[in-house]
Amino acid sequence: MGEQKKLLGEERRAIILSLLKESSEPITGSDLAARANVSRQIIVGDITLLKAKNEPIIATSQGYLYLKQNAQSPVYEKTVACFHPPEKTEQELLAIVDEGVTIKDVKIEHPVYGDLTASIMVSNRPEVANFMKKIRETNASFLSELTGGYHLHTLTANSKEALERAEQTLQKSGFLIPNA
Repeated sequence: MGEQKKLLGEERRAIILSLLKESSEPITGSDLAARANVSRQIIVGDITLLKAKNEPIIATSQGYLYLKQNAQSPVYEKTVACFHPPEKTEQELLAIVDEGVTIKDVKIEHPVYGDLTASIMVSNRPEVANFMKKIRETNASFLSELTGGYHLHTLTANSKEALERAEQTLQKSGFLIPNA
């Protein structure tokens, strides 16, 4: 087949955007780099440029995802305040996704940097397992460790009832901060 041609600038970004829009699953930066025959760092720059053009791309622990709006099913969103030690993170995430709810992000209020938000985008047990595996493999800290365990999650679901069930489960598990 011969050597793959390196894709340049706008053409590469158009192909990246097309791949992300067509995919229902996140695509890693390494996979995009291999397809475009460029470095992963070039892809990071391309994603930044696409985001600057208001393309709804988010970086998740599983890769890049293009946020599609589905007109048929409304998405409900709720922010919950939680507290727990790092070793309870997986239990917290599983409690939420088991109610049919997606954990969109985690937010903390840092004393120096102000509000910090990190995308999580996990919706089921395999995605939680993958997220936790990456945390362990990279020896990364949880954002909530910067605030002694206090953090917020933005939760999304296809129904208000699912969000209410997730909130009740968090409360029963002792993760929900009362009257937050």
